[in-house]
Amino acid sequence: MSEPARDIVVEVESFYLPQESDPSQQRFVFGYRVAIRNQWDYSIQLLARYWRISQGSGEVREVRGEGVVGRQPMIAPGLPFNYSSRAILDSQVGVMEGSYTFMAPALGETFDVAIAPFRLACPLHLH
Repeated sequence: MSEPARDIVVEVESFYLPQESDPSQQRFVFGYRVAIRNQWDYSIQLLARYWRISQGSGEVREVRGEGVVGRQPMIAPGLPFNYSSRAILDSQVGVMEGSYTFMAPALGETFDVAIAPFRLACPLHLH
């Protein structure tokens, strides 16, 4: 018997937060909104996150942790889970990518879902 396909969709939208940034101190703050849609037949729980943040300065940071925004949400079939977070960079541009680790309690298995790379970039201001 073949395993049913896991259909978990992760979409990310990023935006610059000028009010929290201080370019003179090389501090650039970006927000991002994540939408996770469970289009699979089973409820899933988001257990952990992994982010790889590549900055325009060349520095690469890795972040691992339990859940997201202090939670390990259960996501029922057909329902979305949305959250917002932020990243602080030392340059005006960067790229984030990573993965979430989920568990399907009904199946007793854990699996990873990749998060496609997305860009963090300050808008250009021409004066």
